[in-house]
Amino acid sequence: MGEGNQSVATDFILVGLFSSSRSCQLLFSLVAAVFIMGLLGNAVLLLLIRMDSQLHTLMYFLLSQLSVFDIGFPLVTIPKMASDFLQGESSISFEGCAAQIFFLTLMGVAEGVLLALMSYDRYVAVCHPLQYPVLMRPQVCQLMVGSSWLAGVLNASIQTSITLHFPYCISRTVDHFFCEVPALLKLACVDTSAYELALSTSGVLILLLPVGLIATSYGHVLGAVLCMHSEEARNKAFATCSSHITVVGLFYGTAVFMYMVPGAYHSPQQDNMISLFYSLVTPSLNPLIYSLRNREVQMALVKALSRAGLRRKG
Repeated sequence: MGEGNQSVATDFILVGLFSSSRSCQLLFSLVAAVFIMGLLGNAVLLLLIRMDSQLHTLMYFLLSQLSVFDIGFPLVTIPKMASDFLQGESSISFEGCAAQIFFLTLMGVAEGVLLALMSYDRYVAVCHPLQYPVLMRPQVCQLMVGSSWLAGVLNASIQTSITLHFPYCISRTVDHFFCEVPALLKLACVDTSAYELALSTSGVLILLLPVGLIATSYGHVLGAVLCMHSEEARNKAFATCSSHITVVGLFYGTAVFMYMVPGAYHSPQQDNMISLFYSLVTPSLNPLIYSLRNREVQMALVKALSRAGLRRKG
């Protein structure tokens, strides 16, 4: 890096989520509660899928991978934010910032790809039930999961290396509660417009391609459901797909606002709230959505609680 108004790789200063709030203690307690509930919810869902033989299906294998992403997402940001708040510090090292960008991008892209592939799973289950064991054999599901991880790692590696290659100025205050690419680029000492354009273009592709697959899959599902003569079959199909559609809406709704709406149309405060929603609230809601709308998960939970009660009595 050059001299003058540029600096070597030193710590960044994170503004924090509660710096401008009068009721910071209350907000911190609320965030901590949602964080703990989300970790417990996803951990319980993973445990149920592992323990209950009736959940040893390909759909729940994909759902377990979604829970892994939903555990990792908040772990990247919330513990650091909580530590800074409790200790009254707000700095993060260059390496720590790089790690946050890498793992957040990895989890975000991988989860987006996985949600799209899960819509294909629902399409096959509803539209081609007799061919499901062939079209969705274990090797195919493993390829789906591997593809989502590979897409996340490749995208995260490229974005992290390019973003942190720019020289950053003396003012190293990130107007965010964690290191995120758009917030960090505002501190660069050079013109980053070309990279920001490339980033927006890739973001549109990364969002639109999965959304296109999801829309196509559920378009076919809707057509198949409307042609069903049995009300019970229709209700089962809707129950099977409604949880996934809800999760997709929460995930992609915030992602579209964050990465497809130009930065000039949303403030740093709005970015903080949106980032908190997709990095904490949505991962915490996902296990609740699947458990409330899924009879098989409910039955697995009841059986697990019954076993725990019998062991205590014994």
